[in-house]
Amino acid sequence: MRPLLHQTFSKVLGLVFALILLSISFIASIALGTTDIQFQTVVESFLRYDMASDEHVIIQTTRLPRAVFASLIGANLAVAGALMQAMTRNPLASPSIFGINSGAVFFVVLALAFLPISRLDQLIWIAFLGAGISAFTVYFLGSLGREGMTPLKIVLAGSAMSALFSSMTQGMLVLNESGLQNVMFWLAGSVAGKDIKDLLPVLPYMLVAGITALLLAYPVNILSTGEDVAKGLGQKTGLVKVVIAITVILLAGSSVAVAGSIGFVGLVMPHIARFFVGIDYRWVIPYSAVLGAILLLLADVAGRFLIMPQEMPLGVMTALIGVPFFIYTARTEFRSKGASP
Repeated sequence: MRPLLHQTFSKVLGLVFALILLSISFIASIALGTTDIQFQTVVESFLRYDMASDEHVIIQTTRLPRAVFASLIGANLAVAGALMQAMTRNPLASPSIFGINSGAVFFVVLALAFLPISRLDQLIWIAFLGAGISAFTVYFLGSLGREGMTPLKIVLAGSAMSALFSSMTQGMLVLNESGLQNVMFWLAGSVAGKDIKDLLPVLPYMLVAGITALLLAYPVNILSTGEDVAKGLGQKTGLVKVVIAITVILLAGSSVAVAGSIGFVGLVMPHIARFFVGIDYRWVIPYSAVLGAILLLLADVAGRFLIMPQEMPLGVMTALIGVPFFIYTARTEFRSKGASP
């Protein structure tokens, strides 16, 4: 009993530390950039906002919305990746690797290019549709054959769908060059230039999906032991998988709708979370959310300084971190599979 309490205390303490680090990263996102702002000025902008102060205006209209979006999107993508890895029992699963982000981006670009749609509350449903179609297609292709779904088959299917949707997106832009600037940030991923009002159409979906993900933690623990074991314990595995899939689509689709394609957050963060807390998804999911928010905040801050006075797109920053991690994880996974009898 005492070791269990010690483990729980350590996990709670680690989560508190991660939340403190998240707060520091959030403040850094507000204070650092082309115009560095003192911490005292950041506090004053919340307590005694002065419209005549340029720094206060920058904080409230530019930096604060940007930090809020980065935090939420990082958390969304990390939790989506954790759920996907649990459902497929594949350490390489994530919205970007399985083409879900690419599918959502393609459908958004297609709608912007050929339909009279521009409002975010309309685009989010387009993003959900694209994410859903891509997820269903990848799952179907990865399950073909007598062996059923295997890690290698589903990764190949996801890579193929991601490449297909990316190529089709480029084709749409060639056919409609005038709309290139309007959709550029969806291709590279960005949280710059956001207004806090842009959050209102997607916030309900993010909250519902986030709460559902937390409620799924225990069923996911059972499902991750294997489908046969889960069925033997009385779990309705088909229903659990459907709820997980819908939750992932809401998390990834809402993120793509407001920030474009930001990859590899959902791949990296669940692994780091499991390194700290093990395979219990009652802890993996909240840890992934906090760590994903920290990663995207720090990546956004770093992107402001690499090529000043311009900024590196956020999707490029996460790719610089995620691609080496993907290669390492893929080599480790397939080497272990090859070594097994």
